[in-house]
Amino acid sequence: MRVIAFLLCWPGVIWAQDIVVIGEIHDNPHHHEMQAEKVQALKPAALVFEMLTAEQVALITLENRGDKDRLAHVLGWDESGWPDFDYYFPIMEAAPVARIFGAGLTRDQAQATLSQSPEHVFGERYDRFGLKSALPADQQSAREAHQMAAHCDALPEEMLGTMVTIQRLRDTMIARAAIEALEQTGGPVAVITGNGHARKDWGMPAVLRYVAPELSVFVVGQTEDDLQIEGEFDEILSSPAPVREDPCAAFK
Repeated sequence: MRVIAFLLCWPGVIWAQDIVVIGEIHDNPHHHEMQAEKVQALKPAALVFEMLTAEQVALITLENRGDKDRLAHVLGWDESGWPDFDYYFPIMEAAPVARIFGAGLTRDQAQATLSQSPEHVFGERYDRFGLKSALPADQQSAREAHQMAAHCDALPEEMLGTMVTIQRLRDTMIARAAIEALEQTGGPVAVITGNGHARKDWGMPAVLRYVAPELSVFVVGQTEDDLQIEGEFDEILSSPAPVREDPCAAFK
């Protein structure tokens, strides 16, 4: 693997990294503004998005990349379930020559994980990334509790283990995409993902430590209104929380 360290000065922080992971709360526009600022300062050779699949990225061309509405249409963004494309397009604009990589799990892959196995979805390199190894019991329990809370305490308990497996698979797909991006471009690589996948203690950076411990990785988490954030990060930023409806209202 070709590894190029990159030095970036930011107020109070010096990054010398191969991969910079920038977390978010998906529906907070301030978090995406900060991601765009960080990406612009980093000038990455590659951008990895949790929100895009490899199939979607294959549809991005020089002709449509700079046209927000056209690109959103090509990507089928409005049907993707992610927040407004206006949040994410400025991040792409902040690194106009960076190669874009998709790390998303498709609906079909998620369904295959439920009905078959993550090994069937991930393929021959499944074991390389540690997915065959069981989590420590305390972490498994904590992850299951986190999944239950994230789904408004409405999940059947028998689904929790599978939901954790899918979360691990998503972490691994993001880590794999970041490694491929580094190998193909030389880096640095910026990864855009949710805080849950960004956390160093059990998200995609933990997968990176397992499979490629030689890499230099810096992780930014983002919270709201200075509230404590779950997980471990190298840097934590806070922005105002947007006005949002109760996400659990439908379950009440």
